[in-house]
Amino acid sequence: MFVIVGLLLGAIGGGLRAKARGGRAADIAQYAAAHAIIFGLLGLFITLYLDRMMRG
Repeated sequence: MFVIVGLLLGAIGGGLRAKARGGRAADIAQYAAAHAIIFGLLGLFITLYLDRMMRG
């Protein structure tokens, strides 16, 4: 669940960041993809950490 939320928030945030800087469509797509990957990986690590902590 954290992975999906991270992907969505990263894509939205990256797209908005590129748009605020005056980027073209390709720039917006690239920023959205890069941020989605980064935030998705952070969500994955959070999920793995919480899973291991819950198992004891």
